[in-house]
Amino acid sequence: MIRSLAAALFLSTAISGPLIAQDAIRSRPTALAVDNAAPMPRDAPYPGGTIRLEVDATDTVQRIFRVKETIPVAAAGPMTLLMPQWLPGNHAPRGAIEKLTGLSFTADGKPLAWKRDPLNVYGFVIDVPQGTKQVVATFQFLSATQPNQGRVVVTPKMLNIQWESVSLYPAGYYTRQIPIQATVTYPDGWQAATALRGKKTGSTVAYETTDYEALQDSPVFAGLYFKPVDLGHNVTLNIVADDADELDAKPDQIAKHKKLVDEAGALFGSYHFDHYDFLFAITDEMGGIGLEHHRSSENQVEPGYFKKWGDGDALLDRNLLPHEFTHSWDGKFRRPDLLWTPDFNVPMQDNLLWVYEGQTQFWGYVLGARSGLFSKQETLDAYAHIAAKLDTARGREWRPMEDTTHDPIISARRPKGWSSWQRSEDYYNEGLMIWLEADAIIRQQSKGAKGLDDFAQAFFGINPGDWGQVVYNRGDVIRTLNGIAPYDWAGFFQKYVDGTTKETPKGGFALGGYKLVYGDTSGAITKAAEGSGKFTDQSFGIGLIVKNDGEISNVVWDSPAFKAGLAIGSKIVAINGDEYSGEVFKAAIRSGKPLQIIVKQDKYYRTLSLAYSGGLRYPRLEKMGEGEGSLDRLLKPKT
Repeated sequence: MIRSLAAALFLSTAISGPLIAQDAIRSRPTALAVDNAAPMPRDAPYPGGTIRLEVDATDTVQRIFRVKETIPVAAAGPMTLLMPQWLPGNHAPRGAIEKLTGLSFTADGKPLAWKRDPLNVYGFVIDVPQGTKQVVATFQFLSATQPNQGRVVVTPKMLNIQWESVSLYPAGYYTRQIPIQATVTYPDGWQAATALRGKKTGSTVAYETTDYEALQDSPVFAGLYFKPVDLGHNVTLNIVADDADELDAKPDQIAKHKKLVDEAGALFGSYHFDHYDFLFAITDEMGGIGLEHHRSSENQVEPGYFKKWGDGDALLDRNLLPHEFTHSWDGKFRRPDLLWTPDFNVPMQDNLLWVYEGQTQFWGYVLGARSGLFSKQETLDAYAHIAAKLDTARGREWRPMEDTTHDPIISARRPKGWSSWQRSEDYYNEGLMIWLEADAIIRQQSKGAKGLDDFAQAFFGINPGDWGQVVYNRGDVIRTLNGIAPYDWAGFFQKYVDGTTKETPKGGFALGGYKLVYGDTSGAITKAAEGSGKFTDQSFGIGLIVKNDGEISNVVWDSPAFKAGLAIGSKIVAINGDEYSGEVFKAAIRSGKPLQIIVKQDKYYRTLSLAYSGGLRYPRLEKMGEGEGSLDRLLKPKT
């Protein structure tokens, strides 16, 4: 406390004096103008002509792609060539620029100097000499040889070419205006699949000329063990696998995949492709992926997808293809206006991902049920698991769901220590829950005459055969919904998307004839997740997920486990005097008595007491009332 005015004045002088003196000797630079080397893209044909891209993909040992790219030019002077940075479907700048090496340029056989654009390190600036007709770029893409270097895309038995990794494109033009013709040499005896079409000579495939946008959207899976399966409607399931016996799909399994294609067509009322290729890898050697494209999708599942059809791991994998196939309509054909960009270096703005990904997640489970890839009960178990998990996301109390759409950029899917408080990409499953409620509202408002299927046809089913892009904003979504069933849709989205909430929306359950309850027995999806992940999931009650070896992999914020002082990465050594195991953990929870826990964190041990009497808690949906509800009708096949 300052006891007198004189003392206050003295203190003020003592503080301000040195600051003024310091300012007198503090240099103050002036900012320089920012010179962006790369021109903004314009919607005009690239004047140079067709780029020729040659990729040698034969090295399956050191896993190096070797590239030669011949770029015709129309004028001398500065030219910027770009490696794609912002990748559709990633919703973030994920281009693997660090793996591009050995870059050199020549013109008429003479080397050209290059420099990197300091404002965009994905850009390479060259000075094209007078009279030059074409520039030749050569480089290597050093694909990962270990998972800690990034996703593994080459193994001794298969590979995945993503064109953004093995090509450059001239700045200044919409990528759909840049023609390109690609040729790839594969290992001898391998077969390749892509949405591109081409002519094979020996081990080399020369693909038809397309534009750079379509090229980037048409990746390749190739492998030694390969099998194409016709699913009808010009859709092919292209299977590559680590072993030949993984290709052996039973007729009833293939019938369910064919029905997926039929059900999608019946849902949307049109197909937005001339042909579609599922690129489907059954492997534990190549890195995992589930990535949408307009006329194809990149998909990886663990071995046993067909061989162990009834097992938990295979069950969890069966949601992948319905989700990625739905994206051909939702995300690729219809795309949020700020997520569409004219090239791959203009930043994307991740708005409306609760439609792009959230409604795709919704339709993925619906189509999985309608096609038989999931049983109805498995689908209901999945809904219960999803809703219960979302209710543990305490971060909803400070972070609106809309803000999680920026998470691909904010966190780039790096591990999180307190994911329930930080939130993650909740727009996927929270989006599903929002759309589940929207479907129930439409069915209620229309007295059962309409559902979200009608929205799907009106919004995604337009322009049959069109595989371009039609962009939209929130207003377009609301107008289409009001055309199906008038309602305060603006207020509905404002409540669930823009505001903070206490729990995930569950109106789709209540209006659909079900309620979320908890018991001491796990449903099919939770059981499969526990088995696949080798953990015990009690995040729904005590607030812990613990691996079979005792390592804590998740602590729910403000749960009993959190209040006891537990943290992710710690290891439970013993509970109530017994060495940790999953069964010991469950038995202690069932007892309803406080848990005496010995925990090891780093090299330190602690003994603590965890007060919890809620017993084991596993989610399930319980039927309310008699007869068929709107949720039952939603999951019924249309074909």
